[in-house]
Amino acid sequence: MIAYVTVGADDMARAKRFYSAFLSALGYGLEEGPEGLTYTLPTEPGQAAAFPDFYVKTPFDGGPASVGNGSMVAFEARDQTQVRDLHAAALLAGGSDEGQPGFRAAYGPRFYVGYLRDPQGNKIALFSSNRDEPGRDG
Repeated sequence: MIAYVTVGADDMARAKRFYSAFLSALGYGLEEGPEGLTYTLPTEPGQAAAFPDFYVKTPFDGGPASVGNGSMVAFEARDQTQVRDLHAAALLAGGSDEGQPGFRAAYGPRFYVGYLRDPQGNKIALFSSNRDEPGRDG
């Protein structure tokens, strides 16, 4: 099980604007601290933490943040409409388009996905595989 994912950012205000544009709609709460942003899923008292947490931090080594070539973080939306809405919201919040929402021939017939880059250049996917919606082939 993945417990957390961390991406680097040099400008926390821009990162917060971008990630808060869609993570809150996916149920993540935000905590801000001197080291950066912590997005977590809610848990009831006495319940185990819901993973994964998502962190946006300045690099520990003090150098500039850089993206991982081939790295991507994917967030699951409830349906295709939410993928489209959150992709659009993230673009308005400073992200850049890396692939409009839709089906891809290389993936399964129900995998509906849109790709973005955050303001730092990290690649993000928003996807849905909702079985109650039409797939690529019908």
